[in-house]
Amino acid sequence: MKFSTLGLAAPIQQAIDACGYIEMTPVQELSIAKARRGQDLLVHAQTGTGKTAAFALPVLQQMLDTPKDTISCSPRALILTPTRELAEQLAQAIGEYAQFTSINVSAMYGGVKMGGQASKLKVGIDILIATPGRLLEHMASNNVTLANAEYVVLDEADRMLDMGFITDVSLIMQHTAKKRQTLLYSATSSPAVNELCHKILNNHKEIRVSKANAAADTVNHVMYAVEESRKIDLFKALLREQNWFQVLVFTSTKEQADKLMASLKQSKIDAAVCHGDKSQGSRRRALAEFKSAKLQVLIATEVAARGLDIQGLDYVVNYNLPYLPEDYVHRIGRTGRAGESGNAISFVSREEERTVERIETLIGTSIKRVVKKGFEVSDRQSLLKSISKNRRPSKTNKVGKTQITGDKVKGRKITKPKKRPVKR
Repeated sequence: MKFSTLGLAAPIQQAIDACGYIEMTPVQELSIAKARRGQDLLVHAQTGTGKTAAFALPVLQQMLDTPKDTISCSPRALILTPTRELAEQLAQAIGEYAQFTSINVSAMYGGVKMGGQASKLKVGIDILIATPGRLLEHMASNNVTLANAEYVVLDEADRMLDMGFITDVSLIMQHTAKKRQTLLYSATSSPAVNELCHKILNNHKEIRVSKANAAADTVNHVMYAVEESRKIDLFKALLREQNWFQVLVFTSTKEQADKLMASLKQSKIDAAVCHGDKSQGSRRRALAEFKSAKLQVLIATEVAARGLDIQGLDYVVNYNLPYLPEDYVHRIGRTGRAGESGNAISFVSREEERTVERIETLIGTSIKRVVKKGFEVSDRQSLLKSISKNRRPSKTNKVGKTQITGDKVKGRKITKPKKRPVKR
């Protein structure tokens, strides 16, 4: 179905044409018309399916249908998102959709000074995109009021809940307009998401674009069994032999990310690291250089698992498997986007094998095992069998069901040997 059949306002259609959009994706086709009618929605859709346009276009259309003056410190639309990177990306995308209108869009997040953001709020913002923590800071400083926020979008709602923002989100929602439209988008389904829906949505419709917690069908899953201590060597070997370029690598900790970065730098491989200890400017530069193909490798912790939209990304490497199986889906959602094929490669130590089982159960498919010559490692079960087989017998004798360990046996009762008197 084509965007031109929606009958959108001329400025919006002009922006869509400028972006090169012609055919709608499934999530856009299923949700734009409903959202445009003011319906509350719960939409389950994976990243890379076009959901930003799915919620932004109907909100923009409704704002044009009922034009209002921009009010200082009081946005008409609020979009909550879990990370700085996603907030920036949404501001850029929605800004492009609104480029031929008078509607202004701005993102606010932590890691930068509040003064500049407060000035923008004072001038007036129509669509405010924010992370929960920074928005609450502005609310506490009376820089913003949400009383006129009649359109509210929760993007990556499941991730916000995973990051512990449930209390923040609930508090923010209490300050929005009583009569509002709420759109909630989530990549995965969980009891926490369902509970939040019942609290903040009104007579909502539920839309499922793919099966719950599914990974994109366009992603090829592969895992390498490897000792934890040899993961860096394996990564550099595959990088060299398979000529990988533009590889996004996820580590579980900042320390692992820094260690891998140091090793790649020593090997003169163009790479950058993106984690919570890096400044917002540093993270922004790293992402921009990676997108422009100036870097071969971008190393990131979970902070970058959502919201990164990198065109033509072929490889995502899980240097460590995530603690939550759902985060595996989020990570690999960076590749295989918009119908293109992608590869998810995981390095799995013996201690992580049980996590693989949980991931396979979640995504509903088995992950192909690959053995790399020179990096062979026995699996957990083989190790346990080996330990059991090689266990030395204890130095005990058995009489019936009674073990003798140097004590005297009388029938089935064990009696201690009598102590001899000590000669003085």
